[in-house]
Amino acid sequence: MPRVVHFEISVDEPERAAKFYSDVFGWNSRKWDGPQEYWMISTGKAPQAGIDGGMYKRHEGMSFASHVNTIDVPSVDEYVAKVTENGGTLASPKIAIPGVGYFAYCRDTEGNMFGIMEGNTNAK
Repeated sequence: MPRVVHFEISVDEPERAAKFYSDVFGWNSRKWDGPQEYWMISTGKAPQAGIDGGMYKRHEGMSFASHVNTIDVPSVDEYVAKVTENGGTLASPKIAIPGVGYFAYCRDTEGNMFGIMEGNTNAK
């Protein structure tokens, strides 16, 4: 079955975005050595499931549709605090998804939306 193998984030200021994702989630970013302005993002190593991605600088006329990626976190409350402390914003408050966990939408320093999810089968 086909699966997501890479994600991309469009940004205005790559260095600022790399710092945000490093400070909040511990992700590592490095500028690619190729012919285009592109940064590779590493979100961690096996055995933890997940994918790596990249980010690119937005430019005038870019009209790509956005994707919302959801990031598994141990505590939505803790990560909402990290997001806001590092220049991001809370886009929608934490909600309980009964039997699944807690979820919130946030925006990074570049205005991109992402979700954070705390698994908890006791959520009500």
